[in-house]
Amino acid sequence: MLQTYRQIFTPATALFSLTGLVARLPISMVGLGIVLLAEHESGSYGFAGSVSAVALIANAVFAIPQGRLLDRLGQGRVLPVVITVWGIGLALTMGSLSWDWPTWSTYALAAVTGAALPSVGTCVRARWSHTLAERPDRLHTAFSFEAVADEAVFLVGPIAVTLLSTGVHPAAGLVSALLAGLLGTFGFAAQRGTEPPAHARTGSDGARPPMPWPVIAPLTVVGAALGVLFGAAEVVTVAFADEQGRKSAAGFLLATWALGSLLAGLASGAVSWRRGPLFRMRVGGAGMLLAMIPLPFVPSLPVMAAVLLVGGLAISPTLIATMSLAEQQLPAARLTEGLAFVQTGLAAGLAPGAALAGVIIDERGASPAYLVCVVGGVLVLVGALLTRPLRQTASVPSHEHLA
Repeated sequence: MLQTYRQIFTPATALFSLTGLVARLPISMVGLGIVLLAEHESGSYGFAGSVSAVALIANAVFAIPQGRLLDRLGQGRVLPVVITVWGIGLALTMGSLSWDWPTWSTYALAAVTGAALPSVGTCVRARWSHTLAERPDRLHTAFSFEAVADEAVFLVGPIAVTLLSTGVHPAAGLVSALLAGLLGTFGFAAQRGTEPPAHARTGSDGARPPMPWPVIAPLTVVGAALGVLFGAAEVVTVAFADEQGRKSAAGFLLATWALGSLLAGLASGAVSWRRGPLFRMRVGGAGMLLAMIPLPFVPSLPVMAAVLLVGGLAISPTLIATMSLAEQQLPAARLTEGLAFVQTGLAAGLAPGAALAGVIIDERGASPAYLVCVVGGVLVLVGALLTRPLRQTASVPSHEHLA
């Protein structure tokens, strides 16, 4: 496994991957940090949640236009601007909560903050696609590593922001997210040697190549379905642990789920697969659905931990295959924009999944609410089955690793 990963890392690729990892931390910290600070200042979880939701919605709405700008103008020109706007917006959002500014100003500033947050994950994947253009057989390993990095972000970020906000100062979690976002993104953008070329004009008439919608549309459905599944699972797992009399165990259960995904991502990246990403995405979707079906019937915390660990094994391979297929089908001039569709679909599914699960929890309890996760698994598989590549793709098998 280590040898496989050594093949993709040079000092240059390791540096942009590391700075990209730091720059992604705010994705998992800002929403929760806003909730913790806003609730502390206002005493209302409803207000805190609505402010966080405004930022999330604005991020989903503007991620695709931002991806288009990144493709047209280049990462080095766009990222420093948007991260500066984001930093100012987040600082003023914290100020509006702490200094008793009008409520509308908090919502407006949260919208600016969400809209300007750069999609660094898509930028990192675009760099891997560019730097490994002559070795496409290694791109799967690179995307696998980035999926593991995403899992690490969502493991470390919420824990860090919670500890800082509750143990140091209510604003400390957001301040740490602000520093990570600024330092990581400026450091990432400064590495011009690995930056993909800008595509301001893609032909004699300046027209852009068409978006491969028969692929990107169902892949966006897959992303949204995964978002529904993730959003529901987080809320229901907290309620399940509470019903079992051990609410504090929810963090352990969710960490177990993420651990399964992280381990599967590492293992997947060390393998050169005989079958292409479309097949792997469909198998991953089927595996995820099968792993979700037992959840409504789990009787205890230890059994739930085991079921979630197994369920987590399907997450990273499915996401890796989804992003790999998108990368193979998208024209270079629209790569960041196209990847942003899938990422935005995932983000857009989180809130509806959590909200629907919450309604069922209130009416029927935690276990029946896991049916939302089952529905999410069904939609993942449907989206995968509806995906129709416009050109043939294949993985390049290795002599060392075959599966």
